[in-house]
Amino acid sequence: VRLVESGGGMVQSGGSLTLSCTASGFTFRSYDMTWVRQAPGKGPEWVSAIGAGADIIHYADFVKGRFTVSRDNAKNTLYLQMSSLRPEDTALYYCTRGWKTVAQSVGGQGTQVTVSS
Repeated sequence: VRLVESGGGMVQSGGSLTLSCTASGFTFRSYDMTWVRQAPGKGPEWVSAIGAGADIIHYADFVKGRFTVSRDNAKNTLYLQMSSLRPEDTALYYCTRGWKTVAQSVGGQGTQVTVSS
């Protein structure tokens, strides 16, 4: 299982970013996927989860209405569109295989999102 995240960066409060997670080593279209974030000094928390066929989607309350998760099973890629970003969204974001799974895959790097006020 290999998951490679990209798209993070530094933005001002109110800005937008789109994260990508490219999967390999497994049949991506058969698995639910989750975006997770971990802020400095805090434990990981799931942000959004999407079913294998994108038929079910959940968002954590703190991102509802601001973030949108999607997937392209033909490209083995998971996305997270983030808008109206807040300083409290600053964290390392990573994707996981499974429904609301928070454990990062071995070797996963994540992508850093930093929101300045």
